[in-house]
Amino acid sequence: MNTDTIFLLLQQSFRVGVGLTASILETLQDPQKRNQTLSELQEEIAQKTEEWAKKGEITEKEAREFVDQWLKQQSSSKTPPYSSTKTKADVGQEIQQLTEKIITLRQELEDLREKKKS
Repeated sequence: MNTDTIFLLLQQSFRVGVGLTASILETLQDPQKRNQTLSELQEEIAQKTEEWAKKGEITEKEAREFVDQWLKQQSSSKTPPYSSTKTKADVGQEIQQLTEKIITLRQELEDLREKKKS
């Protein structure tokens, strides 16, 4: 990196800082602009929340498929898949509890999304 590149980077960083400060001051001084900015932020948050919820749903399905496949492989093998202290029923119950937690978290996420919209 030569000195011209460093100078240009510093100059651009300074301009970004000045521009950001000016934008913040304009937003704070103008109620209409402040409301518009807050509205845009709320829309972005709602959009990201929806995006994350979709990604979470896909991840949940993939995890469920992985666990189901793993359990199927373990049950088809001749060696016992679990230690002697845990039975298949115990593991099944744990999976059910985790599934219920995932469903609860999904519902909470939906509730938060609804609150953001209103």
